[in-house]
Amino acid sequence: MQASQSPVANLSPALLIGDAWIGTPDRDAIAVTNPATEEEICRVPVATDSDISAALSSANEAFGTWRGSLPIERSRILRQAAQILRERLPEIALGLTMEQGKILAEARAEVTSVADLFDWFAEEARRIYSRGVANQMPGLDLKVVSEPVGPIAAFATWNFPALVPARKIAAAIAAGCTIVIKPAEETPNTAVALGRALRDAGLPPGVLNILFGNPDQISSALLGSPIIRKLSVTGSTGIGKILARHAAESVMPGIYELGGHAPAIVFEDADVDKAARVLAASKFRNAGQACLSPSRFLVHEGIHDAFVDRMVRLARALKVGDGQDEGNTMGALTNSRRLTDVQAMVDDAVAKGAQLQCGGNRIGNKGYFFAPTVLTDVPDDALAMAVEPFGPVVPVQRFKLFDDAIAKANALPFGLASYVFTNSNATMSRAASQIEAGLVGVNSCAVSHHESPLGGVKQSGHGREGGIEGLEAYLVKKLIATDTTV
Repeated sequence: MQASQSPVANLSPALLIGDAWIGTPDRDAIAVTNPATEEEICRVPVATDSDISAALSSANEAFGTWRGSLPIERSRILRQAAQILRERLPEIALGLTMEQGKILAEARAEVTSVADLFDWFAEEARRIYSRGVANQMPGLDLKVVSEPVGPIAAFATWNFPALVPARKIAAAIAAGCTIVIKPAEETPNTAVALGRALRDAGLPPGVLNILFGNPDQISSALLGSPIIRKLSVTGSTGIGKILARHAAESVMPGIYELGGHAPAIVFEDADVDKAARVLAASKFRNAGQACLSPSRFLVHEGIHDAFVDRMVRLARALKVGDGQDEGNTMGALTNSRRLTDVQAMVDDAVAKGAQLQCGGNRIGNKGYFFAPTVLTDVPDDALAMAVEPFGPVVPVQRFKLFDDAIAKANALPFGLASYVFTNSNATMSRAASQIEAGLVGVNSCAVSHHESPLGGVKQSGHGREGGIEGLEAYLVKKLIATDTTV
């Protein structure tokens, strides 16, 4: 019996401009590092001013024909791309783990989710409707039609290098828009794999363009161009504000999926074991590098100690190491910046009186590994309670009264995800209605689905990705009023 071969990642990032893939031999390049080994694994080409201009022209030219393409054709291409992604799953997942650091099981799940996302938008592309409007003027026919908004400028972060770009790309393609996207330079190969799958599925040249390079240079050129009609960004609130200022110059609308600091409120009547298990699984997924990850733990004083004991045991049970090793259950942080920032946040909390229950330090001296960490009695002035840790850190505070927990949950200027654990229907309803967030999980952290909208309130952004709202975001409404008496 012939032994099965292990997948080999195709680490060859390139710019995609129109019909051309442009690699590193033709451009300056940035090193891409494996977070588990700190070794360079490839280099990503840097777009020139001419490249950016060419990408804009390509998107503009392609939009002239793509906007009129049949929805059934857009649907077919997305479905075919989904099938190609499933066929290439082992290779793409391995490349994702090598450049981003998460364990292979999570990488496979992410790529599979993207294939499912493409299928979802393939279906939605066939459900773009017009409608007739009743009016009070005889002989006047009113019709509202949905049209693609135009070429899109998109910016994606590195923590989910397949899913984040895919949400923007799939929705734009389904709506009949063209798109110029700048994925993260830390994780270029995964986005390029999506582009190759779409091109191999028959996506016409220019509908999707991919740029890497200097963020300021690319964002200024794209958002300063009259060709671009809408912005879509996933990133920190700080980055979102910078891009919003650029977009404001041309009154450009945008979809902003920005940072959060998700409160997890565990009430006295909650199932402590279930709450700890569900929250730990969500918290330590991707080493805590997820904008939807629970990041502030507000636990009723009556069950505080039991919850902490369970959380500490779950944290210590994790096996941290290279994501390519199937035996590991948590991988590396993606870059050295995260390692420095997470350590500083833990040290700050301890210096201000927090109790370190487990973890709190880097693991080893090679690779960006940080121990799963639980902190208790974290004071309000600790950095961890004001700034999203974006790492495997569980800062816990006690509360006594319902109103106190809600006040703490709503105290920050963020409102992306939030979580409530209770066995009381009254508490579920009351808490879910009073928490200021775009997403509320009740006895669950499963708040992200292709079929439902994802987005936040306050400084966590506005606009929605996913669901029917995710397609509507790339469409504009046009009223056509026709005098039928002529």
